[in-house]
Amino acid sequence: MGLFGKSQQKDPKDMVNEWCHKIRKEGYQLDRQIRSIEREEEKAKRSLKEAAKKNDKESCVVLAKEIVGSRKAKNKIRTSKTQLSSIQMQMKNQLSTLRVAGSLQKSTEVMQMMQNLVKVPEVAATMRDLSKEMMKAGIIDEMLDETLDSVTGEDVDDMEEEIQTEVNKVIEEIAAGALINAPATVTEVPGASGSKAKPEQVEDLSEEEDEEAIKEMQNRLQALRS
Repeated sequence: MGLFGKSQQKDPKDMVNEWCHKIRKEGYQLDRQIRSIEREEEKAKRSLKEAAKKNDKESCVVLAKEIVGSRKAKNKIRTSKTQLSSIQMQMKNQLSTLRVAGSLQKSTEVMQMMQNLVKVPEVAATMRDLSKEMMKAGIIDEMLDETLDSVTGEDVDDMEEEIQTEVNKVIEEIAAGALINAPATVTEVPGASGSKAKPEQVEDLSEEEDEEAIKEMQNRLQALRS
């Protein structure tokens, strides 16, 4: 405590060094997360190869979806790690400015990256704390909570089509011809022995069948992790 019960202001250089330490720590945590996802992805790849040898098309589709999800998750985490590195670089620039100007400077770039990182579950808590400290130090303004944009039906359709394309690529990449009569698209009716689904059949798929497929995919992922 300082005079008259007021807390002494932290030295700006010490604050920046402390922030850099926390950012590096979060980066290491993201690296561990990526390695964990990669291990699960390798398990799914092995299982997909085995399912292909048995001509188990339904399992191949489920496992391919898991692999697509893993790759998307890794890409998001790598993007977050890049932003962490950029913030750390900005902090080093702040130290250089501090020596010349004697104070920390406001940074729109840091604010934008912090705004993105507080939405990333893996680093959200630390980024929220750091953003509060940076606001007090005058580096960033108060960050407003942004609601996620609602996804239109057209967006959902585009996403589903993209996922289907990626799943087909994964099956072709990993099964390497082992799967007999591989489905042309992942909209093939699960459980149909060797036959492709007709457009009418695909449109008639009930919501219950979709839910069952999702539950089965979650159960397989849980089994892989155990």
